Amino acid sequence: MSVADCDKQLFHAACEKVMRQQCLQKGIGTLSEKTVHAVLKNFYEPDPSHQEIPIENYVADILRDNEIIEIQTRSLNAMRRKLNCFLSHYPVTIVHPIIHTKWICWIDEQTGEVTKRRKSPKTGSRYDAFYELYKIKMFLNHPNLHLCLPLIDAEEYRLLNGWSTDRKRGSTRYDRIPTALVDEIYIGSTGDYQCMIPDTLPAEFTAKDYAKESHLAIRYARTAVNVLRHVGAISFVRKQGQEYVYRVQTNK
Repeated sequence: MSVADCDKQLFHAACEKVMRQQCLQKGIGTLSEKTVHAVLKNFYEPDPSHQEIPIENYVADILRDNEIIEIQTRSLNAMRRKLNCFLSHYPVTIVHPIIHTKWICWIDEQTGEVTKRRKSPKTGSRYDAFYELYKIKMFLNHPNLHLCLPLIDAEEYRLLNGWSTDRKRGSTRYDRIPTALVDEIYIGSTGDYQCMIPDTLPAEFTAKDYAKESHLAIRYARTAVNVLRHVGAISFVRKQGQEYVYRVQTNK
């Protein structure tokens, strides 16, 4: 799914708005919420009157036109209680960002010095979402639940407080600053999960095949296949040795 130029411009405007707020509060990570969360909330709903809306014992990030949008930048485990409440009354879209290209900057806590940014060798993809989707697998077939997976570029700031000699291993992530919207994947039904299945897979495939084509580690590929089978996007065909063989469902 490609991103329109107007959406890229709106995303850039949301980044600038949040960064201006942070400058007024004297620095990165000084908002009550982290920067990625704040940018995405302002991108998907710029009107503050639709943000932070109390619903029963919880607060929805966005409530607009009788629909909830929840921004979850970390573990989707934390969504379970909210989803139990919200899905009974509203359509809910979970926005879960994936970092596409990342630049890392290091902060010396003692001097306040920030290093020049260096590009991480890892590139994120839509398939990275399965690790978190597995944690809310029990909700994925709910008719009121939708997913939005924005791929973003970001600068990550880390504190030099790790246990290794260079203080980097075991360090603390301080904040992430979004810089661009690269892609946006929307999943509103079983059929939409087709975009989470590589086109290069053979007609019948195993988790190892999925790992190869998605560039996931095999343990994460098995998680992906587990989720895809649960939502009905793929089906079990047979067992071949120690491997399970699947095929893509085309009638959904």
